[in-house]
Amino acid sequence: MFKQIITTYKASFTGLSRETWLLSIVMLINRSSYMAVPFMSLYVTQYLHRPTSDAGLIITIFGIGSILGATAGGKFTDVFGFRAVQIFSTMAGGAFFIFFSTIKHFETLCFLTLVISFFSDAFRPANFTAIASYAKPGKETRSYSLNRLATNLGWAVGSSIGGIIASYNYQLLFIVDGTVSILCGIAILAFLPAVKGYRKAVKEKTKGLVVAKPWEDRLFVRFILLTTLFFTFFFLMFRVVPLFFKEVWHMDESVIGMILGLNGIIIALFEMVMISKIENKRSLVHYIVAGVLLVGASFALFLIPKSLPVILALVAMVFFTFGEMLSLPFINTFVISRSNEFNRGQYAAGYTLSSSFAQVIGPTTGFYVAEKMGYNVLWAGMVALLLLCAFGFSRLKINRL
Repeated sequence: MFKQIITTYKASFTGLSRETWLLSIVMLINRSSYMAVPFMSLYVTQYLHRPTSDAGLIITIFGIGSILGATAGGKFTDVFGFRAVQIFSTMAGGAFFIFFSTIKHFETLCFLTLVISFFSDAFRPANFTAIASYAKPGKETRSYSLNRLATNLGWAVGSSIGGIIASYNYQLLFIVDGTVSILCGIAILAFLPAVKGYRKAVKEKTKGLVVAKPWEDRLFVRFILLTTLFFTFFFLMFRVVPLFFKEVWHMDESVIGMILGLNGIIIALFEMVMISKIENKRSLVHYIVAGVLLVGASFALFLIPKSLPVILALVAMVFFTFGEMLSLPFINTFVISRSNEFNRGQYAAGYTLSSSFAQVIGPTTGFYVAEKMGYNVLWAGMVALLLLCAFGFSRLKINRL
């Protein structure tokens, strides 16, 4: 039996390109540097002793920067290439995060949050495009799953270490975060092959062509609107929920970090195997709908009266993670299936924008509802809207497996 398990894991990872593996290693480094983001709301409330509404403002500004960064990143990727955009965005973002650690003036922190999130999300369309460019035909979903495995391994390491560092010193958390981000840029520069003559080649190939725009693709627009609704609640697990764990369930930062890190560990252990078994078996929509419903179930668990909160939080994270594993890889596959080599950056930007808008809408609304009406109202409303979101996805006419 053990031998069969090993064989299954080995088969799940075979057949992927060398560049796909390189990108995933780089992403592992990059996401390890994302350790500070889940603790930004706690930094504002616990370290700077400012109200919850200010924590919501910081997260909202982070989302606004994400929108601007995703838009710019997608355009720059189609013009300059994914390698250059990834290198510059990670190194610049890391430098500003280190600077962030030296500032206590709230308005300056708001500005730096905008700049940091701009560079963080300019990276994402470039990385998304790079995966699509290097993936072997028929291996796209597994290529994205490998990248997500690296992302979530990095997230698991980053969140766990971040929680320990935050319980000791918040400023050190931002310094470590920024340093690792700079190392990520250096790794891309050193290991990812350069694409010579990228700008010239793009100009030559697109001369005389009418390149489709993502906002003219009606099915894509409907899909992205539903994805934005889904992401609006999805990100609250890493923005509002940590504060809920601290204020209502009275958990320590190190415990919160470990619970968040479980998300990455589960994905690292199971996603590639699961995707290799179910890929091309049923429609994309089938898996996306199932994933959305599981995420809704995870938030419904927070409505249970507090009893053994750590156990309940762990179960909720397991539900949430399996919902994520079912939905996000197939959302990625759909997005890339609608694009081509001439507009892939713009389609990737459209997808990235959906999560960026969600980071503006979600935390602001979430923190406001929690502060004014209570967490139970927030969780109940989220569950109802996630059910509506799942229904919306189920009505889309997507024929691709």
